[in-house]
Amino acid sequence: MAKKITFNPYGLTIEVPEGENLLRAALAAGVHINASCGGEGVCGKCKILVEEGEVDSLPGGLLTNEEWDLGYRQACQTKVVSDVVVRIPPESLLDRRTLTRRRTGIGLRPSPIDLASLQEEGLYNPAFKKRCVKLSPPSLTDNVNDLARLEEGLARQHGVPNLTLDFFLLRKLARVMREQDFQVTATLDFSRRRFRSPHLVNVEPGDTTGRHYAVAVDIGTTTVWVQLLDLSKGEIIGHAADYNSQMSYGDDVITRIVYSQKEQGLQKLQKSVVGTINQVMHRLLKQHKLGVEEVSHMTVAANTTMTHLFYGIDPKYIRLAPYVPTAGSIPLLRARDLGLEMPEHVFVYSVSSVSSYVGGDIVSGVLASGLYKEPRLTLFIDIGTNGEIVIGNQQWMACAACSAGPAFEGGGIRFGMRATQGAIEEVSINPETFEPMLLTIGMAKPKGICGSGLINLLAALMDSGLVHPNGKFRDDLNTPRVRLGDSGREYVVAFAEDTQGGQDLVLSEADIDNLMRAKGAMFAGYVTLLESVGLHLQDLEQVILAGAFGNFVNIDNAIAIGLLPDLPRDRYQFVGNASLLGATLLAFSREMLDEERRVAEMMTNFELSETPGYMDQYIAALFLPHTQGEYFPSVSERLQAAKG
Repeated sequence: MAKKITFNPYGLTIEVPEGENLLRAALAAGVHINASCGGEGVCGKCKILVEEGEVDSLPGGLLTNEEWDLGYRQACQTKVVSDVVVRIPPESLLDRRTLTRRRTGIGLRPSPIDLASLQEEGLYNPAFKKRCVKLSPPSLTDNVNDLARLEEGLARQHGVPNLTLDFFLLRKLARVMREQDFQVTATLDFSRRRFRSPHLVNVEPGDTTGRHYAVAVDIGTTTVWVQLLDLSKGEIIGHAADYNSQMSYGDDVITRIVYSQKEQGLQKLQKSVVGTINQVMHRLLKQHKLGVEEVSHMTVAANTTMTHLFYGIDPKYIRLAPYVPTAGSIPLLRARDLGLEMPEHVFVYSVSSVSSYVGGDIVSGVLASGLYKEPRLTLFIDIGTNGEIVIGNQQWMACAACSAGPAFEGGGIRFGMRATQGAIEEVSINPETFEPMLLTIGMAKPKGICGSGLINLLAALMDSGLVHPNGKFRDDLNTPRVRLGDSGREYVVAFAEDTQGGQDLVLSEADIDNLMRAKGAMFAGYVTLLESVGLHLQDLEQVILAGAFGNFVNIDNAIAIGLLPDLPRDRYQFVGNASLLGATLLAFSREMLDEERRVAEMMTNFELSETPGYMDQYIAALFLPHTQGEYFPSVSERLQAAKG
C-alpha cells in the first residue's frame, strides 16, 4: 500500500510503497539529505526528525539517546510504515548563495584570464573560430555541389585549407546555404591537429560571427561550476554554481566508486552529475539571454574519479592497488551523447589526468596558476574533499594525493558542515572565562562548523590553553564549556538555545582526532614529496592555495594547527577555483590545449602510501602542531605570547 511522505521545510509530498527506505525516498523526491557514507549507516550524517507518523528504525546506531528521544532517526536505516512528516535538519539544507562567495584582500593572485593579458602573452587564439563567407548562388553554368562551393569560399576568402567534417552537417547544409541567399557562417575547430586541417563543426545562415560562445565546467566532488565565455571578444560573461547532486550518493570519491558498483549505480551517478551541469548551464544562459545553440565548445576539468563518472566509465580500479584509472586522456565526444542538453555540433574537451588521485582539476589548476612556467620552487595545494599537492617549477613537477578525507568539508566531524548560511567560520575564545565569540556565514544562528571554522576553532582552543598538544582537553578547568560527552571530553561551542538545531553544538576529542589525521596527512605529504626530490620545507619560495576551501582559510591559524608549513606569510598566494580558470584558458587558447598535455606529462606522480618515510611523517604530524617543534617556530612564539 502506498504511503505519503512530506518533507519539511519544503512542504514537498510524495507517495512511496510501504517499507520504502527513507533516504531512497528523499533521493527520488530530489530532497538532499547529508549522506557521507552513501547509505551504509556508518556516518550518522543523514539525521532527520520524524514529526508525524510511524517509521521502522532500530534504536541506537550513531544517534545519542537525547536525539532518539527527540524523534531523530538515521534516514538510511529507516523504513516508512505509515504516512509520515519528516523535517530535514538545518545542517542538511543546502544554501547555494554561499557557493559564489569570493575572497578579498592581500595574497590574492590576479587572474591571468582577461583579453589584454592573453593578447600580451600571445595566447588569445580560440581553437574554435567562426568565419562568414558570401558565396555566389549556383546556376546552370555553375552547378558545383554545396559542400564544394563552401570549401572554395572558405579557401578563397579566409585562406582555410581543405576541411574535414561530420556527416550530420550534410543533412542541413542545403537548407542553411539558401536561407540567407548563400551567406553562411562556418564554425571551424582547429584543435584536432591529427586531421592536419580544420574540422567543420557547424554551419549557420547569415553572419553570426559576433555571437560565438563557449562553456567551461569544473566538476568538483562537492560543487559544479559553469563559466560562460564570449569567444568573439575574449571575455568571461558570467558564472554560476550548484552542489553536485552526486552528494546524495556519498560525500567522497571512494564512497561514490563503491556506489558505482551497485546495480545501475554508475548510470545513476553519470545521469546525476550531467543533470547538475544542464541545470546550471541553462540557468546561466537564460540569465544572459543566450540560446544554447550559440555555444560552440565545452571544456571540462575534474578529478580522475569525477571524470570517469561524468563519462560513465567504470572507476572500480581507481581505488584498488595498483590504483590504475581506465584512461588519463579522454577522446573528444559529442556533448549530446553524454546526456548534455546541447546542440549536435558541440564536443566536450576534458583536461588530462595524471593518476588515479591527481586529476584534470589539478592539471588545470597548474595551468591557471602558471606554476609550470614559474622559476621559483612552488608548492601548489588544493585542499577540498580530496587533498592534492604539486611541488616544482618550470623545469620539473612532482605531485601526490593525500588521504586527508573529507574532514575539512565537515565529514567525520559531528557538527561539521559545508560553508553555508549559519556555518561558524570565525572563532575566538576568552583565555580567562573560556567563553567563545562566534561569527557565522550570513550572520545567522549557528547550525554547524565549516572547514575554515574548524581550523579557527582548533587554533583558538590552542591559544586559550584548553587543549593539549595531543588533542585532549584539559580536565582541571572550572567551566561548563568543557565536559564529558559521548566521544570523550568536548567543548560546547554553542548551547542549544543559541543554535538553529535546538541542541548543544560541540567539538569533541574524537572530532579533534579526525582533524589531526586530516592535517597530518597533508603535512606529511608536503614533507615526503620534498624529501623524495632532495628538498626541504624551507626551500619553498612560494605556496599557492587553490580551491574553495583554500580560498577562505586563515593562514596563521592553519599554520598554528600544523596544516600548512610555517613559512613567511608573504610567500602565500590564493588563486580561488584554479580548476575552472584553467578550463577557461583552454577555451580561449588553442596553444593551451597543447600545453595542457605537456604539463600533465611533466608531472611525476608519487603514491605516498608506497613512498618510504610517509607513514613515519604522518605519525609525527598527529600532534598540535607537530611532534617536531622546529618545523613550527612561529607557533611556539604565538603560544608563548598567548600565555602572557
